[in-house]
Amino acid sequence: MKKIHVVSSAALLCAFCLMVFGVRMAHSQGKIPPGVNPVRMVITDQAYNDGGEVPVLKSEDLQVKVGDENAKIVELTPAQGNLAALQLFILIDDACEPHEIGNNLSDLREFINAQPASTMVGIAYMSNATIQVAQNLTNDHGLAANALRLPRGSAAAKDSPYLSLISLVRAWPEQSARRQVLIVTDGIDRLRGDTSRFGPGPTPVPAGLSFPPASAATPPSRRPLPPSTPPPRSVGVAVTPTIPVDANTASELSQQNGIIVHSIYSPGVGRLGRNAWEAQLGQSGIAMITDETGGEYFALGTQKAVSFKPFLERLQKIFSNQYFLVLHVPAGKQARLQRVRISSEVPNADIAAANNVWVPAAGS
Repeated sequence: MKKIHVVSSAALLCAFCLMVFGVRMAHSQGKIPPGVNPVRMVITDQAYNDGGEVPVLKSEDLQVKVGDENAKIVELTPAQGNLAALQLFILIDDACEPHEIGNNLSDLREFINAQPASTMVGIAYMSNATIQVAQNLTNDHGLAANALRLPRGSAAAKDSPYLSLISLVRAWPEQSARRQVLIVTDGIDRLRGDTSRFGPGPTPVPAGLSFPPASAATPPSRRPLPPSTPPPRSVGVAVTPTIPVDANTASELSQQNGIIVHSIYSPGVGRLGRNAWEAQLGQSGIAMITDETGGEYFALGTQKAVSFKPFLERLQKIFSNQYFLVLHVPAGKQARLQRVRISSEVPNADIAAANNVWVPAAGS
C-alpha cells in the first residue's frame, strides 16, 4: 500500500491542533453526569442573506434537541486558530465528461493552493464502486494540486459515486480534525440503474489509501455498518425509478462518522449523462447526502458550470465559519443515530448541521 509521509512545520501544526482540541474535549467532559454521553459534531454558521455578515454564535444562542430530548450544550468552539485542522478529500467521478470539466481544473488547483497550512488535502477518482487515490492527504498543497487530472470520461462496469463514497468513509479513521469531502459528479448510478432500489452490496477497500494516525484523544470508530439486506424482487412488476438506495447508506455512514459531504455537479458521459431524467435522479441522490450531512450542493440545474470559482469561494467561506459543538445526550441501551435539531434566534443566522448524530450506548 502506498503511503505518503509529510514531515513539515505544517504537519506539526496540524498535530498540535489535534492535541489541543483533545485536551479541551477532555476538560469539557470532566464532569459527565450519569446516564449521558458526550457527543461532538461540526456545524456551519451561515447567513440567510448572502450579502449579509455571518453572525458570531455563542453557546447560549443555540437550542439543541436530540431525539425528543433537549441536549445540554457543553461547548461551542470556533474551528479556528489552534482548532482549525481540516482533512479534505476531493473525489472526481471518472465518468464526468472531460470537455465539460477541463477548464475548471484550474479553479480546483487555485482553491487547493490557497488552503491554509492547517488543511490537509487528498485527491481521488471514483470508478468501479471504489476510489483510485492520486494523492493521499497531505499539507503539501502543491503536491495535491498537481495530482489533479482530467477524468477518463468513460463508464466502467461498476460505476457508482455512492459506493465510491462509502468506500472512502469506511476506510477513513476517526479524527479530532474536521473531515470533509468535495465530490465532483453527475450523481448517476451506472452500476445499479433501475435495480438500485434493491439495496447496497459490498464495497471494495480503496487501493493506495492511507491516513494520518487517529488522534489519541479520539479512539478508532467501531460503528457498525447500517443493515444492507436487499428486499425480494418482484418479478414482472414495473417500479418507478427512485433515488438509489446506496445514497441512503452513504448518507447514514457519513453521519455516523461525522463526515460532511459537499458536491459540485458536472455532466457525465454517454446516453445516461445526456438523459435529463437520470441527471435529475442523480442530482437528487447527491443533494440528499450533502443536505443530510450538513454540507452544500452546488449546481446550475443540469447545465455545466462555466466556472467552479464561485462555488469554491462559497465552500471556503463555509470552512471559515464552522464550530465544534459538544453536547451531553441521554444514553440509550444501544448505540444509534438520533435525529438532531439545532435552532437559534440570532438575526440572519442560518445553521447547517447533519440531520442525525451518533450517540454511543450507555457505559461505552
